[in-house]
Amino acid sequence: MTDTDAGRFTIGVFQDVSWAWKGLAALTRAGLLPESLSIVALASPEAGGLIEQTLNGAPESLRVAGVGDVFARGPVLRALQGSSSDLDTQGFAGTMRRIGFQSHDARIFEALTARGGVLVAIHSEPRAADALAVLHAFGGGNAAIGAWTGRL
Repeated sequence: MTDTDAGRFTIGVFQDVSWAWKGLAALTRAGLLPESLSIVALASPEAGGLIEQTLNGAPESLRVAGVGDVFARGPVLRALQGSSSDLDTQGFAGTMRRIGFQSHDARIFEALTARGGVLVAIHSEPRAADALAVLHAFGGGNAAIGAWTGRL
């Protein structure tokens, strides 16, 4: 199981499920393990299928303030939810500081996901630059690395 230390995530938002399929396939080809990946998308049969097939398990259904009902799975959820249902009350804007993003970045991720985008987070500090390059190359909008521990 992957630890969820703060500041070790790279995040991008694909415009829809179709683009996310391509980006996630590229991340896997680049050697990033499925257990390092997280997906958050508006609840839909397509998003559920994406999560089940890519992350080898059923999605969790939850509510994210500012986004709505989503399907999600992956290590970023543990980091963002904290000890309670913080995503339901605070959304991305109130919780993404835990993984190294400022609230203005989180509001962008929140808005893009609420519009039907698919948020993909990669938990892999040693491969953060590789993950960022793949996200950019395959349409992962506003892709960024959180304030990871290797940066001064």
